[in-house]
Amino acid sequence: MTRLSRIAPEMPATDLRSALQYYLLRLGFTVAMELRDYAIVERDGASIHLFEDRVRSHSPVGIHVFTQDLDDLYLELQQSGALLKQGIEKKPWGNREFRVNDEFGNEIKFTEPA
Repeated sequence: MTRLSRIAPEMPATDLRSALQYYLLRLGFTVAMELRDYAIVERDGASIHLFEDRVRSHSPVGIHVFTQDLDDLYLELQQSGALLKQGIEKKPWGNREFRVNDEFGNEIKFTEPA
């Protein structure tokens, strides 16, 4: 059977330059590729594709990013000034997570599996 190897969500941004600055300075990603209206940011093997949508023709996106070091990541992003939407919570199914928004309404749920 064929195996899937990675997923790379695309997230809209009305200002790509501003989005790149947020993902670099607040969320700790690095730029893997940058074009005029499209960019890829990466951190620890996780990739997010950002595309410019100045007229807001796309709805904001929500994604899960899994980690084993949730508390350390939460503290890092809190100190960097990330837009924390929800503190660390334990979910009924056992996972722990917190949520961060970017300035365009996209939501990243950082999740530590049970």
